[in-house]
Amino acid sequence: MNQQAGFTLRGRNPDVLTCIANLSNDEVFTPPEFANRMLDTLAEAWAARNGGANIWADSTVTFLDPFTKSGVFLREITTRLIAGLAAEIPDLQNRVDHILTRQMFGIGITTLTSLLARRSLYCSKHANGEHSVAKGFATDSGNIWFERTEHSWKNAKCEFCGAPRALFDREPELENHAYAFIHTNDIKARIRELFGADMQFDVIIGNPPYQMTGGAGGSSDSSIYHLFVEQALKLDARFVSMVIPSRWVAGGRGMDEFRKTMLTGGHISHLVDYTRMSTAFPGVDFEGGVGYFLYDSKYRGECEYTLFQGDNQLPTIKRDLSAQDVFVRDHFAVGILDKVIAHSEPPISDILTNREPFKLESNFRGFHNSAKENDVAIYYTDRGRRSIGYMARNSIEKNQDLIDKWKVLVPKAYGERGAIPAMVLGKPIVAGPPSVCTGSYLFFYCDSGAEANSITEYYSTKFFRFLVSLRKITQDAFRPMYSWVPQQTWNRAWTDADLYQKYGLTPAEVEYVESVIRPMEIEMGLPL
Repeated sequence: MNQQAGFTLRGRNPDVLTCIANLSNDEVFTPPEFANRMLDTLAEAWAARNGGANIWADSTVTFLDPFTKSGVFLREITTRLIAGLAAEIPDLQNRVDHILTRQMFGIGITTLTSLLARRSLYCSKHANGEHSVAKGFATDSGNIWFERTEHSWKNAKCEFCGAPRALFDREPELENHAYAFIHTNDIKARIRELFGADMQFDVIIGNPPYQMTGGAGGSSDSSIYHLFVEQALKLDARFVSMVIPSRWVAGGRGMDEFRKTMLTGGHISHLVDYTRMSTAFPGVDFEGGVGYFLYDSKYRGECEYTLFQGDNQLPTIKRDLSAQDVFVRDHFAVGILDKVIAHSEPPISDILTNREPFKLESNFRGFHNSAKENDVAIYYTDRGRRSIGYMARNSIEKNQDLIDKWKVLVPKAYGERGAIPAMVLGKPIVAGPPSVCTGSYLFFYCDSGAEANSITEYYSTKFFRFLVSLRKITQDAFRPMYSWVPQQTWNRAWTDADLYQKYGLTPAEVEYVESVIRPMEIEMGLPL
């Protein structure tokens, strides 16, 4: 009975790397299943480019994880190589030593994660220790390097990663999150310093930190994942595969050049995209989803694109990533968008303000509750509640010419964590003149209440919000997200049926829009 119980318990022991809590949303541990999916994609591409050869049976291929955390990529690659190289190197110890000393390399991102990665790969935090499975190392670190790197402060921020000095200029005993891989202007020289020789990696793979926290918070924190990608590409590896937030394909501050390079280069042979983060990384949740790409330096062509819409995996198809200035994740939507663009109508973003239209931040509270002479109404939100205050007209510094316009106020942010069907946008508010708003809103402006009502009805249609959803990949809904929505005439009410007919949507296209966008119930007039 004891033997049977012991066997049962052993069979139920989980992989330890599935049991580790994430440090934060910007340092997410990769589940082994997800890492293995990436490795399967790599192996398929390697075979396709090398006459069917098995990458795991090649003793010359070198791998680098330049931001290893749990060590899962290094561990899973090693497991595959141990099996694949059995014929070439029959002795198990010699095979393990060859793989770990000559093929596998990593760079830790913190003291803790470097120790964890060594434990995963060498079965010991000391690569040269008595319990290490590798017998060829002379140092504790082996091929997983980590030493504290310092930020390069300039104008109160790090010139490499944008970290605020006030938060990250720390004592040596505290992690400062200055990642060695991106804190250099010469990545090849840095790699030479780290590993003591000129290195040419065949594969660079991993899951980098996503953002440098400590800024204004949330979406205002500086994204840094693209910096890791850019550095990796400078190392001229044959393949680069990384897990990064999906928002790069359509948005993100400072991402325009990165997105253009990635989408137009033709080197991304595979892109796997999850609209809901938790589908790929159980227990982790942030807006916009996540995905991984495979960059093949010798490939030029269309991309094999796989979309997980919620929990539903759509068929893999070939896509031209450069068809638009941003990538439309939903391939069924491309035909609908083409029909709209063919009308060559001016975008509704032409009558939409950008963020902080009156130079008043979302937390601005310099107003009072009762109207005084020469006051204007100010629309704001407080802990999610919509309210109206009053302030002096002459205190408005920006866009004074818009104070006396009719407005359709729309929330600057609305998040649903990849829900399908989606609302996409928050409900609008019709505001009569004279009025202003805090940075919680953008607004469409027009000349009459009738026009404002027409815009509001148009905004509430599924058609309108579907077109916004093609560019809106996170909770932020700023002006560029509306640039594919065409203007209409504002002398009538608009319905989805009218719009479907005008743009020639097929019954299948109508059914699809109806299935992915939720209804929006609105009240006309001047509601809060």
